[in-house]
Amino acid sequence: MNPEAFSSPLFVKRAAYIVQEIASLADAIDFLNEWPEDRRDLAHDAALRACYDAHAGGELVKAARNAFLGFAKQAAILEDATSAMKWLAACKSGSRKVRV
Repeated sequence: MNPEAFSSPLFVKRAAYIVQEIASLADAIDFLNEWPEDRRDLAHDAALRACYDAHAGGELVKAARNAFLGFAKQAAILEDATSAMKWLAACKSGSRKVRV
């Protein structure tokens, strides 16, 4: 198992109809670095710092996940995992063939 993987993934709204899975420190760091600068706040800064600290071995991955979770809640982008998983399962079950 990847030592930087979260114990369970988090799902966040990236856009109106786009949900992204955050399953590791790398996912969280990428997401936080791409977050618009005009929307960054203390929760964002704390989450990014916790993720970088965990990546460097100075903090637990669990603490970084919790910091990211707090950021996602504050930013109102946290998606319910159950809903996201049902949606992903439905998308994967299709035949991927276009019918005209």
